[in-house]
Amino acid sequence: MEVEGGYREPLRPLGEAGYQLWVEVFGVGELWVSAKTDTQLLQMVCELLDRREILREEFLADPTERKVNMSLLETEKLIQSSLSLLGFTPSDRSKLGLAEVKAKSKLEELMERRANRGEDAAE
Repeated sequence: MEVEGGYREPLRPLGEAGYQLWVEVFGVGELWVSAKTDTQLLQMVCELLDRREILREEFLADPTERKVNMSLLETEKLIQSSLSLLGFTPSDRSKLGLAEVKAKSKLEELMERRANRGEDAAE
């Protein structure tokens, strides 16, 4: 499956944190993040990051403020979930069919050794 890639400008103005993510996503995620179909979700994640920065400042000013603390935690959960939807964890990229280099599992190593022993015995 080929994804329409390439950089495009944000749909709405972003703050510093949101804009940095936008640029990074199109730099790192351009293999699977589509400039045609994924921009709405990416825009929302970037806006969530900007909101997180505001909430972090409020939290640092008064860590005992429960509403701010709860809003910050909820915003961070939404960011994590949305980044996952965009394929920014190893398991999400594998679900998208994007191969990554991985260490062999113990089972794979045992099976490979067994196969190699069988080949050695046959020679």
